[in-house]
Amino acid sequence: MKPGRITHAIAVLLSSISSLFAYSTSSKAEPTKVKFSKKSNKLSEDLSLRVDPISFSPGHLSGPPEPGQRYPWKKNIVTTIFWIGEQPSGNNPVPNRSSSWDKDWTKNYGGFDDPNPARRSNYIPVKFTPRQNPFYCALPYSDKATTGHRPEAPRVVPWFKEAYQGPAVSTCKDRWIAIRKGSRTVYAQWEDAGPFRTDHWQYVFGDERPKPNLNKGAGLDVSPAVRDYLGLNETDVTDWRFVDFSEVPRGPWSTLGENNTFVINERKRDRELAEALKSGGSAIAR
Repeated sequence: MKPGRITHAIAVLLSSISSLFAYSTSSKAEPTKVKFSKKSNKLSEDLSLRVDPISFSPGHLSGPPEPGQRYPWKKNIVTTIFWIGEQPSGNNPVPNRSSSWDKDWTKNYGGFDDPNPARRSNYIPVKFTPRQNPFYCALPYSDKATTGHRPEAPRVVPWFKEAYQGPAVSTCKDRWIAIRKGSRTVYAQWEDAGPFRTDHWQYVFGDERPKPNLNKGAGLDVSPAVRDYLGLNETDVTDWRFVDFSEVPRGPWSTLGENNTFVINERKRDRELAEALKSGGSAIAR
């Protein structure tokens, strides 16, 4: 090959390498776009999110379940406060009149779960007695699809088979979780999907960290009652894990709510006792 042609070939090669490097650099600089939903599937849009490196910890959750425990603790999870009847504002674009599993959530609860400490007493709002457990929470997964359940739900929800009650009923709603901050542990029931996502089963049931979001990478929403029991700030950090009902001790979370397993079991025992006494009385009368 002639010297002129060699020089030309080298110039073309260097130009190609330079273009490739420039394209690679600009691709890395492109911000990540995430589809998100705050509390339900009603809102889904592309947003460019900036991650706060101090509050968001990438990587995986660590550690197997502790001895005697079925589920492991998910540690150092950014935790935010939400409440039934919350209006959209700031980083909460979806109102909490309904939940992912209850379109009449506020009505069924009994009203607005006012988070103002001055208008609360004994973990509940002073204006009414809630008809559901005031100790509730949200995690970023819903097992329900438009009809039936999400295709992965039978595989990823550990208790799916034992909790299945047909295609219209969530197997996640009302499930108990333990939440701890320092030396205090509270127990709450899972009543909604969020914050922001409803599809992150790899975090909720696996070992991934929560995805970056507008609330500093929050992976758990808790009610005012949970906030008050643990003494949480508006944005805080907690540990949490799923628990079987047999692990849940008595406490302020065991006294109220038609969805509360403690209350349901007590009413069932009362009915059985009343029927037994009635049957016994009839036998004596005969």
